[in-house]
Amino acid sequence: MKKKQFALLTIAVTSLALVSTALYLQIVERMLPCPLCVLQRYAFILLAMSCLLAMTRPAIAQKTGLITGIIASLSGAGVALHQLYVIAHPSVSCGRDPLQTAVNQLPFAQWFPTVFVAEGMCGTPYDPILGLSIPQWSLTWFVLYTLSLLFIIIKKPD
Repeated sequence: MKKKQFALLTIAVTSLALVSTALYLQIVERMLPCPLCVLQRYAFILLAMSCLLAMTRPAIAQKTGLITGIIASLSGAGVALHQLYVIAHPSVSCGRDPLQTAVNQLPFAQWFPTVFVAEGMCGTPYDPILGLSIPQWSLTWFVLYTLSLLFIIIKKPD
């Protein structure tokens, strides 16, 4: 396996592992996901699918996968930044509002409600994990993924 393919597979697997961790926190630890959390799940899953697409042979699929992965990662980072803003400014709403209704009306929320239905409030304070809040961890991963994909896209082929 080439280095580029290994890196893309690593990004895809770790992205899905992060979604699995979120599901553990939701189901076992009873930490309900807010609309912004669910949007970050979408971004992680799209990122994983994009990386798997980028591992395929045709050059157009590779570029499409890399560009889509960068867009998904940047979008997820933006959502995580907004969630950090909401947490820092409790007067900003993000719970039972039009965003939650819109997120819960998406088709995937109907098909896979455990994964994609938002039931929590964005400003709910949860204990940090290894010193960082959940949105800080998401932002960190999205930044790392974006930088990795940018490096892959500008690097000469293996």
